[in-house]
Amino acid sequence: MLVEERTYTTHPGKYREYLALYEAEGLEIQRRILGRMAGYYYTDIGELNQIVHLWAYESLDERAERRERLLADPGFKAYVARMLPLLQAQSSRILRPAPFFQPQWMAP
Repeated sequence: MLVEERTYTTHPGKYREYLALYEAEGLEIQRRILGRMAGYYYTDIGELNQIVHLWAYESLDERAERRERLLADPGFKAYVARMLPLLQAQSSRILRPAPFFQPQWMAP
């Protein structure tokens, strides 16, 4: 099991516009294709104008297969064309749970 942490930094003051666009056009597509949304946040203190989303996968292979389907989806392509001008930077990290932690999306 792993979690991908994706951080998008918007141009100053554009995070609200990003969130509205995502809710209207990107959210349903990502939920349908990526599956397990483990979290979706924006920064309020510290480095501002950042959106952090977390997606859980069983493996890197599952992540690769789901991301490939996402990037091929016509609706997602249209969303990305409108979303990218709002961004300054993007980063992605893969997180693995500590041995003593059982993620909530996994049944005991």
